[in-house]
Amino acid sequence: MLLYTLALTLTLMAVSGIMINGTEVCVGSPGIPGTPGSHGLPGRDGRDGVKGDPGPPGPMGPPGGMPGLPGRDGLTGAPGVPGERGDKGEPGERGLPGFPSYLDEELQTTLEEFRHQILQSMGVLSLQGSMLAVGKKIFSTNGQSFNFDDISESCAKAGGNIAAPRNPEENEAIASISRKYNTYAYLGLVESNTPGDFRYLDETPVNYTNWYPGEPRGRGREKCVEMYTDGTWNDRNCLQYRLAICEF
Repeated sequence: MLLYTLALTLTLMAVSGIMINGTEVCVGSPGIPGTPGSHGLPGRDGRDGVKGDPGPPGPMGPPGGMPGLPGRDGLTGAPGVPGERGDKGEPGERGLPGFPSYLDEELQTTLEEFRHQILQSMGVLSLQGSMLAVGKKIFSTNGQSFNFDDISESCAKAGGNIAAPRNPEENEAIASISRKYNTYAYLGLVESNTPGDFRYLDETPVNYTNWYPGEPRGRGREKCVEMYTDGTWNDRNCLQYRLAICEF
């Protein structure tokens, strides 16, 4: 009887509400689950994600592919050790006869220049006295005095000429030698057939003069030119003894 009463009570509670905190709540047993519904439509694609890091290189493929382009040239390497000297080869065939040297104008000109330079050097050394270089000229003396003709001959034997200044620098060089020996010097100028017209020994006109005031005034009677120690010029007869100064 007791069990029946308990079962009845539970049944009533299942079909009727109970009061919880003054509110009626229905209490029942869970029902059987229904059938699942159908799937909905697929959603839209999302945005692309951040690019990932490159993966490791794959394994080398089999040989036989197309060769790549050549790389750039590398730096030049250090020179190698010189090899051993080879054996001397057989002499070659003799060439055609050369052009005779005496017909080669360029060669003869070069040889003449060398010959002239050698004569100049020998002439300067033979004087063994004072020597000054101005531009391409060398002025030299042995300190001795002669008349004009003897000086001209001595300078020619030494391979030069009597000193003839053609600009102030050369004039001062000759004057400094005259001052050193405290005497006058003949210059390489002579009077032409026209009185007062002095020329170089090769008869070309004089392009530079440094006459003492009032000179020349010999008017055909004084054919040569002497230099004072101050560098000024005077016309004089050619028989006086003057310092021999040559130019090369």
